[in-house]
Amino acid sequence: PIPPLIQVNVRDVNDNEPTFGETLYKASVKESAGIGQSVLTILATDLDEGPNGEVEYFFGEHTSESVKGAFDVNVKSGEVTVIGNLDYEDVKMYMFDVSAKDKGQPELTGHSSVKIDIIDENDNEPEIKLTSLPSPVSENATIGTAVALLNVKDKDSGDNGKVELVVAPGYPFKLKPSFDNHYSLVTDSLLDREVNSEYDVQVIATDLGSPPLTTSKSVHVKILDINDNRPEFTHASYDVYVRENNPAGASLFSVSAADKDESKNALLTYSIADTKFQDIPASSYFYINAENGTLYSMNSFDYEKLKLFQIVVRAKDQGSPSLSSNATVNVFILDQNDNVPVVIYPSASMGSVSHQRMPRSAKMGHLVTKVTAVDADSGHNAWISYRLAEATDSSLFAVNLYTGEVRTKRSVSEQDDASQRLLIEIKDNGEPVQSTTVTVDILIEDGLHEPVSDFRHKASEKDKKNSKITFYLILSLASVSVLSLLTFFILLIKCARSSRGGESCCIRRDSDGYKNPNRNLQIQLNTDGPIKYVEVLGGDMMSQSQSFGSYLSPMSEFSDLTMVKPSSTLDFKDTLRGLDASLPDSAWTFECQQVSTRCVVISFVRSSF
Repeated sequence: PIPPLIQVNVRDVNDNEPTFGETLYKASVKESAGIGQSVLTILATDLDEGPNGEVEYFFGEHTSESVKGAFDVNVKSGEVTVIGNLDYEDVKMYMFDVSAKDKGQPELTGHSSVKIDIIDENDNEPEIKLTSLPSPVSENATIGTAVALLNVKDKDSGDNGKVELVVAPGYPFKLKPSFDNHYSLVTDSLLDREVNSEYDVQVIATDLGSPPLTTSKSVHVKILDINDNRPEFTHASYDVYVRENNPAGASLFSVSAADKDESKNALLTYSIADTKFQDIPASSYFYINAENGTLYSMNSFDYEKLKLFQIVVRAKDQGSPSLSSNATVNVFILDQNDNVPVVIYPSASMGSVSHQRMPRSAKMGHLVTKVTAVDADSGHNAWISYRLAEATDSSLFAVNLYTGEVRTKRSVSEQDDASQRLLIEIKDNGEPVQSTTVTVDILIEDGLHEPVSDFRHKASEKDKKNSKITFYLILSLASVSVLSLLTFFILLIKCARSSRGGESCCIRRDSDGYKNPNRNLQIQLNTDGPIKYVEVLGGDMMSQSQSFGSYLSPMSEFSDLTMVKPSSTLDFKDTLRGLDASLPDSAWTFECQQVSTRCVVISFVRSSF
């Protein structure tokens, strides 16, 4: 028979602890992983059954708070998820213990470890640091002068942490690598403070991550000035207009200059260069304020002495070495009516009253005399007008407003006084008006030859007078020639006799200082009122000889030979000076040709008034 089966039920006791499939779980997660992202799942098995085999997962007892803040382990499933922000730059790897507990009594625990590597991502920009403060650099610094030291780093790893550092375009600087991500900022070209006095140099750092990240930093560099610019005037030359008789010490003008440099290199002082006017230094005429360039007069100016001053003004900076530049200031003196008209004719040598003669037969329009005056002023101030202020008989004479000619307004009659006095006023056109007067006494004489005053003579009358003058000149030349020959023979005989005694007599010094044995031609000017005449003389110094006198009147166009009379002699040079002073409106030409011992007059010409 079949023996009976005995069923023995073995009751499980919790004698098996949970066992993990691996003693070390490894996983990796990107640092950019979001919260809730699964990293890995740990798994433990328990051979027991029932509650003894049900497993729950936990962190190990000594797990740090940083791990608990970054990850979480699901109690039921063992899934490890992200619950916090991960940062490779802070923690590159997490290592922690996990345990699996069953629900038996007593509960048993299994252990394992988890290693989670954080995968770096390019989430950090490069960082630029100045390891030294930027130094000011002189504008004349050579290329390659160091300005600042920089260091760059990136917290990322690998290519994400590799950085390239450059200077942004447009700056005269560059970076020079030194060691281990250290750089020197140096000059790359010549600098000019006047163009740019300072720079904010942009330095750009870019990593090699994907995508690359970039950052920049501004480095402030100040450029130091050197004295490389000359002062510049606002104008190369200035024109200043000053009225004469200005008060001394008055401000005339201000010049201005500027210097592109700064500080003392741009601090200017003004001065007047060493120039002279009529051998007098310009500093005697002008003074300039050294600080503001204001020009002052040191004296009162006189237009009639100096009309223009050209002053060289210098602007000098206080740099080292100092630089300077010049500008010309043209000071034009403006005329004022400060001069009274001066009478030239009748001249002052004749006295305060001019004595003139005229024939009683003079007709209307007869030129009695001509008053001539000048004014040292200029422009309108020198325009002169003539006016008859007073007259013995105002109906007889008139004065031309512009020429000063005194003419008869009518024919002279027998009833007119023989002595006439005219007071002629001469005025300029200035403001205020300056004037002077001249007194003319006119003696009306009967039978006085009336010189030709009408310029409207016919051609036949002119030819007749010219022929008359020519005849008398030829006659005088012939007489002079004869007398010269006679004198020559007399001197020749005397020299021949004297030579026998061993003496020489051909040349001797006269008492007046001229070496002249015989003066064969003598010319003498005589003045009598408005009538002037010249005598042509012949003979030696000690003799009386015939002379031909030519009457010359300021009213006539021609000269007449009217008389022959004895006359004394004058020096030829003094005669010329007398002619020139007494007849200012005439031009005389004397040509003398020495033939043997004769002096022959080639031409003797007087121009019309």
